[in-house]
Amino acid sequence: MSRNMREPKSCEDRPRAILHLDLDAFFASVEALENPLLAGKPVIVGGRPEERGVVASASYPARAFGVRSAMPTSRALALCPEAIVVPPRHRLYADYSRRVMELLHQVSPLVEPASIDEAYLDLTDQIADWEQAVDLARQVQHRVRDEIGLSSSLGVATNKLVAKIAADQHKPGGLTVVRPGQEAAFLAPLPVQVLWGVGPVTARKLADLLQVSTVGDLAQIPEEVLRAHFGRHGSAMARQAQGRDERPVVPVHERKTLSQERTFRRDLAQAEILEQELRQLSEAVSQHLQSAGLACGTIALKLRYADFTTLTRQMTLSAPTNDALLIYQAALAMFRRSWERGRPVRLLGVSGRRLSSLVGQLTLWGGSNEPD
Repeated sequence: MSRNMREPKSCEDRPRAILHLDLDAFFASVEALENPLLAGKPVIVGGRPEERGVVASASYPARAFGVRSAMPTSRALALCPEAIVVPPRHRLYADYSRRVMELLHQVSPLVEPASIDEAYLDLTDQIADWEQAVDLARQVQHRVRDEIGLSSSLGVATNKLVAKIAADQHKPGGLTVVRPGQEAAFLAPLPVQVLWGVGPVTARKLADLLQVSTVGDLAQIPEEVLRAHFGRHGSAMARQAQGRDERPVVPVHERKTLSQERTFRRDLAQAEILEQELRQLSEAVSQHLQSAGLACGTIALKLRYADFTTLTRQMTLSAPTNDALLIYQAALAMFRRSWERGRPVRLLGVSGRRLSSLVGQLTLWGGSNEPD
């Protein structure tokens, strides 16, 4: 990202740019990545039907038969007898989620995970004008697909409410943009249930009392009328119906690692090509560390062979660094010790771990590494 894009204009005179990312059929998609034989097939991740199991996730081919999350597995199999049922592997899903969140942190420091497969990003300070947020969202979507292998649906808007609803509109793999000033018009034709806190009971009460079925209908009801029927929730519904939401994106966890991974279009077995890929990954880790004003005390290598056998190695440095050459040298040493020469490689990854602030630290060349 260019320096110009990172330098914010005054936030008071321009709308926020909020991105919501939702990984499509996350558990089922991860299972298909780990076992390519499942790709394109109706897959159910869940408990065994004879044990009263329920569906945790279903691939889109399974959803085409009406299979949904939280449905009893026995019911799901009745709807889709050809479905392949696999047990959940939550540690595996957590690892993929971590990788996605790390990628998002490379885009913006303001990342708020909403669940294992959803997150908000505030892009306002990463762009020079609002339209650049759309380009950045498209880049994020492509990177999640190309570098991790997962499909995602994204919404871009001026606030969290509208961005979340936008991300749900065109699944799987959609990118829905609601530009500043279009929030209420975007929401108007949608059913009131898309709003936070409007479940079946509230929706039924709105329909019975006020003949409201869409967000546009709700927007026509005076706030005092909604407050009279629903109390403070009525005021919240009135704000939502206008597409208003001032809640900030709040990072939840301090970052502990920063990584770059690349899944190759075809398996690679040439040492010089793999080492060049390793150099590029190391340079990318270095660039993102420097952009964030961080250094890493440990370098980790991830190597996945064509048969999906995966190795991880790590090396602790004598002093924290963000220098590309030092990162590459550590990664290269681990790669040369670990790789079975000539064996095809599907994926390489380099991570910086044990992150710390750069202030007061020295680079390899002895110069101050304090931020400008």
